[in-house]
Amino acid sequence: MDVALKPATEIPNAKGVPLAGNTFEMAKDPASFFVRCYRDYGPVYRVNVFGRKQYVIAGAEAAKFMSTRAGREGLRSKEFWQDFIDHYGATRSLTQVDGDEHRKMRGLFRRGFSRQAVVGRYHELADIGDRSMADKWKVGDSVPVVEGFQYMIVQMIGEIMTGDAPLEYVKDIRTNILFLLNVLVTKQRPKIMLKSPKFKKASARMNELGRQMIVDFKAHADNGTLPDNLLGDIMQGHLDHPDLIPESDLALILTGPYVAGLDTVANTVAAATYAILKTPGVLEKVQAEADALYAKETVTEADVRGLTYIQNCLKEAMRLWPIAVAQMRTTTKEIEFEGYKIPANEMIFIGTSVPHFMEEYFPNPMTFDPDRYNDDRKEHMCPGAYSPFGRGPHTCLGQNLAEVLMGMIMSRLFHRLDLSLDPPGYVLKTKSAPTPGPAMDFKVKVVGERRPAKALTPEVIEDE
Repeated sequence: MDVALKPATEIPNAKGVPLAGNTFEMAKDPASFFVRCYRDYGPVYRVNVFGRKQYVIAGAEAAKFMSTRAGREGLRSKEFWQDFIDHYGATRSLTQVDGDEHRKMRGLFRRGFSRQAVVGRYHELADIGDRSMADKWKVGDSVPVVEGFQYMIVQMIGEIMTGDAPLEYVKDIRTNILFLLNVLVTKQRPKIMLKSPKFKKASARMNELGRQMIVDFKAHADNGTLPDNLLGDIMQGHLDHPDLIPESDLALILTGPYVAGLDTVANTVAAATYAILKTPGVLEKVQAEADALYAKETVTEADVRGLTYIQNCLKEAMRLWPIAVAQMRTTTKEIEFEGYKIPANEMIFIGTSVPHFMEEYFPNPMTFDPDRYNDDRKEHMCPGAYSPFGRGPHTCLGQNLAEVLMGMIMSRLFHRLDLSLDPPGYVLKTKSAPTPGPAMDFKVKVVGERRPAKALTPEVIEDE
């Protein structure tokens, strides 16, 4: 006999403070908030964000639901991103569309966001890392880690995808992300903040970057010199499918890789750097694996895939300091979840990172332990337990490329430099905006140079 579903009126409400509800607790530490509520109320409950009641589904149950047919058809992304899209005067973005339109856009971008985008170019990535370290990671300096990585990542994305890196725009890109995500996407800040001179200046600079990129790539298209990479694919997609990528969307989409990579990748490699330096016995293993990689004259795809321990450190950093703490959706129709009915057209948070902090899935969950991902343990393989790149149709398209870039950054950094926490006993402070991660004041001391900058020999890729 079927069990009767409970109506939405019986879904528990998370306790909060008068007027603000759960706003401040969510903003301060969203990961801990969703874990606490899961323990207190189960996998479905409601939160109060500045007077707006929103539903939450969480835990492994929610992570698995996202990949079911009911999850794919019952949830959409449009509302959370619409104000962001409108701000740019665009019609759509990959994060905002769903269904067939979303599948078509992913298809256009898939190759450029894959790890194949950098196959045969590992010598270039190592060289970019060396030059960025020479500029921002000088021996004797105390380096702001997140910012240092932001410059390195923009340099990598820019040079690999366009031949030029817009380093002068790094602070503007980050300021733009900070304001737009807080005000227009998560709506944790009032719209009046978009009138601040700081944001207006950063926004104007982003518009300038977008316009210049359009001019450059139109010239490439006219000359038949579009690069064989993501940005070239975007411009070709505009020429071939102007209905899907109209002129009005180009500035947003062409600058998108910088926006997508700047905070997310920087936060993860910064968190991994902290944990590697903080956790006894980890640094030595990372250095040994990195030194073995760069003892080679040429680094190949197989070599990069062989960075097992460093990738385990990155996996563990994404577990403990997840970028995608929760995904935000709207119900397209009434959905059924864990014994409850959730009405159509309701805003909903999906707390997919909750299992990251649960003893049931990850023993001693607050301990940084890269060996969790070894073949004899594979704790992350339990269904619904691990969601570092989100879940469902909007799972991060660039996750494989991000893994390569992060592996190259970590291996090159710890091969080249001798680092220490600054101060030595530092305990990581975190931020929640625009994306969760280490605080901007987290620093490391560049104690010395372990190995000199030795250029790699380009890999010879044979035609298939």
